Amino acid sequence: MDTEIVAVGGYNEVGRNMTAVRCGKEIVIFDMGIRLDQIMIHEDAEIENMHSLDLIEMKAIPDDTMMNTVEGSVKAIVCTHGHLDHIGAIPKLAHRYNAPIIGTPYTAELIKQQIQGEQKFGVNNKIQVLKAGHRYRISPNLTLEFVKMQHSIIDTVMAVLHTKDGAIVYANDFKLDRTPVIGEPPDFARLRQIGKEGVLALIVESTNIEKSGRCPSERIARDLVRDTITSYEDDKNAIIVSTFSSHIARIKTIAECAHEIGRKPVLLGRSMERYSTAAEQLKLVAFPQSLSVFGNRRTVDRTLRHIMKTGKDKFMPIVTGHQGESGAILTRIAQGDTPYKVEKGDKILFSAKVIPNPMNYGQRHLVETLLKMKGARIFDDLHVSGHAYREDHYELVHLLNPQHIIPSHGNINMTGEYVRFAEECGYTLNNDIHLLRNGQRILLK
Repeated sequence: MDTEIVAVGGYNEVGRNMTAVRCGKEIVIFDMGIRLDQIMIHEDAEIENMHSLDLIEMKAIPDDTMMNTVEGSVKAIVCTHGHLDHIGAIPKLAHRYNAPIIGTPYTAELIKQQIQGEQKFGVNNKIQVLKAGHRYRISPNLTLEFVKMQHSIIDTVMAVLHTKDGAIVYANDFKLDRTPVIGEPPDFARLRQIGKEGVLALIVESTNIEKSGRCPSERIARDLVRDTITSYEDDKNAIIVSTFSSHIARIKTIAECAHEIGRKPVLLGRSMERYSTAAEQLKLVAFPQSLSVFGNRRTVDRTLRHIMKTGKDKFMPIVTGHQGESGAILTRIAQGDTPYKVEKGDKILFSAKVIPNPMNYGQRHLVETLLKMKGARIFDDLHVSGHAYREDHYELVHLLNPQHIIPSHGNINMTGEYVRFAEECGYTLNNDIHLLRNGQRILLK
């Protein structure tokens, strides 16, 4: 049975991930993501109301029209975790395929929310929940397995497609965190076993391949956050923290630290509400009982007014806006567009790195400058990455010993650097390591 890897999206850029794997006449699609910075360029883009072809034109979602040239029928759409650059295009594209969407419980819940918000298309694909450590029979020839993994969003897995010619491992995105804050460490024993059984191909992210060493554990971020926050238990000034709303482990740490120093943690922002409420309902996290959550803009402003009236030293707002996004809570606070007033000595903690593109750097710089002008003190980089570094990739490659490697999830600098790394591991370009661009495909021999 011939096996073909089709690079639909995420091979020219970070974002809009989508890869198709064709085994004979059966196709499995991995991910359907959006590219957030392309949408941010069009500030008035109401993505829920937009047509998929317009979003393809904007290079905001994968150009899946190329799938018309791939012979065979799609049997499943598989998502390994719930970040928007992996699931955000499902409401726009999934209805074109008569196939179930398969994800972990948390991922499936986030996909359902995405579909509910869609205004343009009706998406009626069955959503199939598959837990880490379990298998799903797609067809007599194909079985999907989810292997326990860590990343900067909970309930992440590595997807393994078992075929007659060996396993195809889809590793977008992952982190080999042996001491996670939420959930269990990756299932190294199972990965080693899959490697012994035989891996035909590894499709792998190249986001942090240029970073030497190992990616620090989320415990390191927890200690950084705790060390900073608990240094100010008697301080009367404000403490505001901004982090990724999908990073439930980090939000749990921040809320616990707030509780420790006698401040009430308050989650503010629509995405904060969406991700944390879903995680709590699925019993994947337990926040301190003192935590409250407000998403609606009017309710957020009312809460900020209440904080100003009661005393900023009694609360710790945990807010969106660490990338300086327009309309996010921290951006609005910096612009003086809320009842919350930043004063001299107030502390703003960024528990997130700037996602590397010029637009984000500019927006973040603007927000920081506005806050500093009001007298705020900035605490930066209380963060560790959710993406594997070079030595983690070395470990994964040697656990799996794949016959072929296809680097993905990156621009040409990143995927090209993965080729250099793979050559250090004994692979050869165009022989068993393959550099693909969006729209290209490779038949595995």
